[in-house]
Amino acid sequence: MVTTSPPTEASNVELVRWVFDVLNSHQSRPLLPYWTTETIERFPQATCVGGEAIARYFEDLFTAVPDLHFRVDTVSGQGEDVFVHWHLTGRHTGAPSQGVDATGRAIALDGMDHFVVRDGIIVSNFVVFDQMQFARQLGLLPADGSLPDRALRTAFNAKTKLLRLLRRA
Repeated sequence: MVTTSPPTEASNVELVRWVFDVLNSHQSRPLLPYWTTETIERFPQATCVGGEAIARYFEDLFTAVPDLHFRVDTVSGQGEDVFVHWHLTGRHTGAPSQGVDATGRAIALDGMDHFVVRDGIIVSNFVVFDQMQFARQLGLLPADGSLPDRALRTAFNAKTKLLRLLRRA
């Protein structure tokens, strides 16, 4: 069971580690006191402003990937900045998420977060992960180097050449 608050007098690094513990318990509501209405969370596919919007983002993720788990590999902090390298695993078996029905496919992604924590409050977080890898794992894009992947590249290159010719005309 995850505690509902971080350790007393937690450093910024300890607060961020606790955030990942809470997320691994598939809860977002205990994090609300650490987000404000101005907190900005920039994900590759969405920007959420305010604690309620961020909580909804994670609740959607938990229902789409019921066995979601973050393994925190590295946490480093200096002043207000905390950087986290993480590895996410799970299976996309739950509810539709961001317009995509459950695929049943496994997800394994590496990512990084850059938190800004001021006076025990998360001011912002910038999240980075390989969106193309994510799309390929879900089946939204074909596997790298596969026949469909090569066909898409060929079609794209043909379009690019055609547009180049049309611009010259």
